[in-house]
Amino acid sequence: MSQGFTSYLDHFGLTQRPFSLTPDPDFLFWSDAARGAYTMLQYGLATRAPITLITGEIGAGKTIILQYFIDQIADDTALSIAQVNNTRPDTREVLQWLLPDIAEAGLSDEVKFMRVQDFLVQEHAEGRRVVLLIDEAQNLSRVALEELRMLTNINRGKDEVLQLFLVGQPELRDHVRRADLVQFAQRVAANYHIPYLDRPTVSLYIALRLHVAGARKGAFSEQAAGLVHEATGGVPRLINQLSDLALTYAFSRDETMVTRATVQNVLDDGVFFSPMLPNP
Repeated sequence: MSQGFTSYLDHFGLTQRPFSLTPDPDFLFWSDAARGAYTMLQYGLATRAPITLITGEIGAGKTIILQYFIDQIADDTALSIAQVNNTRPDTREVLQWLLPDIAEAGLSDEVKFMRVQDFLVQEHAEGRRVVLLIDEAQNLSRVALEELRMLTNINRGKDEVLQLFLVGQPELRDHVRRADLVQFAQRVAANYHIPYLDRPTVSLYIALRLHVAGARKGAFSEQAAGLVHEATGGVPRLINQLSDLALTYAFSRDETMVTRATVQNVLDDGVFFSPMLPNP
């Protein structure tokens, strides 16, 4: 395979790589699970749920759904949106996510909390609701989650001045269910868990991504998609990785379609690296 890495694009009539590992809302595949998760995000926002919880296995597509949701609400002038992608279990950072200016040296935790409270109340007075969206929220410590819960207690009459959207791996749900976080759990008014893709859905997923990338016709056989499902367990991130390699192999052999044999060759050569997979 001495030819250019992305040179299969012309070979298959593509305008861009269909299986990039970088989350891209343009490639969002509306499986039943994706629709369910997105609907729950919308429901949480519309009902002013204090906390909305979205979980899913590693690589299940949580981030791309969250990014699509953010793109849809970004122009809503009634919302003041804060997004956190890299989480660490530091309670002081929780407050700084909402008000970076409080990172001044010497301020006590109590003073920081009061300044954030004043900020939330002021936003409400000006007709805006603060929305804090946290990806990879499974990294948050118990203390950080409790700090967030206390912020959701700040209300003005019947109005919530802050809404939390927490997105993370399944252990996030386990954390929230701990006995010492019962008060936090009681404020989760909307939640959804994203499963992996089943066999028929993997075929549709591959076809959709190829179509968005400009493919003029199907480049994967049904049998090839079936083996991709077997090898990846239906994990979207792994599907992308294996499918990209399969396209490269097919191109290097001047094949116009990825067949089951093509995918098997990728697997036999050991170039597809995957962790231990769950049962699909």
